Amino acid sequence: MDAMTTLTINGLEVTVDSGMTVLEAARFLGFPIPTLCHMDGLSPYGACRLCVVEIGEGPRARLVSSCTYPVEPGLRVRTASNRVIRARKLILELLLASCPESKIIQDMASAHDVRQQRFRQEHETCILCGLCVRMCEEQMMAKAIGFRGRGVKRSIGTPFDAKSEECRLCGGCIYVCPACQLRCTYTEPEKAVCGGCANLAPPCIQKEGFDDMLCYMAPCVACEMPKQA
Repeated sequence: MDAMTTLTINGLEVTVDSGMTVLEAARFLGFPIPTLCHMDGLSPYGACRLCVVEIGEGPRARLVSSCTYPVEPGLRVRTASNRVIRARKLILELLLASCPESKIIQDMASAHDVRQQRFRQEHETCILCGLCVRMCEEQMMAKAIGFRGRGVKRSIGTPFDAKSEECRLCGGCIYVCPACQLRCTYTEPEKAVCGGCANLAPPCIQKEGFDDMLCYMAPCVACEMPKQA
């Protein structure tokens, strides 16, 4: 029989497999936790920090990345405390500063009610989440790409920027990349927060001439409400 661990998540005492992480346990029980650098089937990395949760109580409570933190007997976890939500919003602002054209990041920002981005716009094409590196090594068994450098000079690529003999051009790295999967097509590049897919502004399709047509946003509140009236 597998060992089990009893802990408390959001005030609910639960028992889960001892080998689980806090993220796995919370999601198994139906508590949503956003992630960007995590993907089932790949080793946890804890790079994006979006999955932070609060553990402990009182002044000793602290934030940890739930994708790398193992469950422990008696552990007390809060997945959506004020402190957690503030941290996630700040992280999303930083991600928007780095890569505002990622639709995945834009959608997450909209879902978390992020309405501003206070940091200098970088328009990078990589957020260093490491998904592509782990996909290449753990699923494709190639190790064609990896991390290079440190600090602000950290990047991902092949050794010495030379063409890799190990790369099979499978496209797995692009498939998992949150900056490459979908591009946000917002029309005001000077504004980091689009919000279009959250219907924070009128949709890009003008109403005139499109009375019987809905835009691609699902659901599009701006289009649906007049029809129901």
